[in-house]
Amino acid sequence: MTPTELRETIPALETGTYLNWGAGGPSPRRVVEAAEASLEDHEYESPTAEGMYPAAFDVYDDARAAVAGLLDVESTAIALTESTTDGINRVATAFDWDETDVVVRTDLEHSSGILPWQRLEREYGVEVRLLETEAGRLDLEDVKTAMSGATLCCISSLTWTHGTRLPIADVVDIAHDSGAHVLVDAVQAPGQVPIDVEQWGADFVVGSGHKWLVGPFGSGFLYVRPGLEDEQALVPAAIGYRSVVDANAPTYRYESGARRFEVGTASPVAHAGLIESIEVFEEVGLEQITSRIELLTDQLKDGVPEGQLLSPRAYESGLVTIGVDEPETTVERLAEQNIVVRTLPGHDAVRASVHAYNTRADIETLLEALSLPE
Repeated sequence: MTPTELRETIPALETGTYLNWGAGGPSPRRVVEAAEASLEDHEYESPTAEGMYPAAFDVYDDARAAVAGLLDVESTAIALTESTTDGINRVATAFDWDETDVVVRTDLEHSSGILPWQRLEREYGVEVRLLETEAGRLDLEDVKTAMSGATLCCISSLTWTHGTRLPIADVVDIAHDSGAHVLVDAVQAPGQVPIDVEQWGADFVVGSGHKWLVGPFGSGFLYVRPGLEDEQALVPAAIGYRSVVDANAPTYRYESGARRFEVGTASPVAHAGLIESIEVFEEVGLEQITSRIELLTDQLKDGVPEGQLLSPRAYESGLVTIGVDEPETTVERLAEQNIVVRTLPGHDAVRASVHAYNTRADIETLLEALSLPE
């Protein structure tokens, strides 16, 4: 299947120029149909067949396997969550924090990678160190300095502000040498750029299917490095029958691996959609997707003057940030022309997210509407 063929099956793209995949990716019909079929089976068929709980458990198992295949890890290393924010919070609340602990984060993190640490700072006196960046880039010497005595580092693999790829494996090495754990927010990566979790060596990786993978909202996932629970007393803040080996035992025992981060009954619908969206992604193929994103992103950047392009001129991802004087007004003006981009908090800029399912005409439409000086 080609990206163009898949585009024809995404109804949302019939009514406008959609360039906001980094916020949410509208799903193809078959993904929505898979989610609908899961709901119908769960509510109509399973009650008098295998049962509603076994039916849901089957979807959970299949979803973990699909995510594991996507990340090339074992399924026991995957927990299902609702979102990236949910995954980060499950990790953030699993440590025994006090005022001697230090969390390091960059100034490029999304609110999901900021608010949980602010809470720890307020509630437990945890020190939060800010790694300052320049144009979406990290200085590894600054990383070494910040990691001294740190407990955990939270970092994005692909920045939502600039579309830059950060040197995760190098950061992980530095953090581990300092005795710190690393949590990677990888939500902007699956579905558009290669991911090598094993090569990263990170302790935790969080993501979701509702952006570049064009899955439904609610299809989050969490990777936990195998054996980590034996090295660190990871005690999740929430507990339920999915967290433990036997919920009816006199004394509970947490599941090994990532499963301890799952809790209780949840709708299988979103993750049924995620399974299908990963299958769609694999049918189109990473090579086709990345090459087309690069082609279209280069076209967009060629039309943006040097002083206004805040993302790297050379291709790194489909996230392109463009400086404008009145971001909110610009986004509203474009929306009136059925062109969807977004503002970035704290930046005088708009961000366009270019996927393989866009067209050259989409890029031309955006550039004409922006009316950028030559």
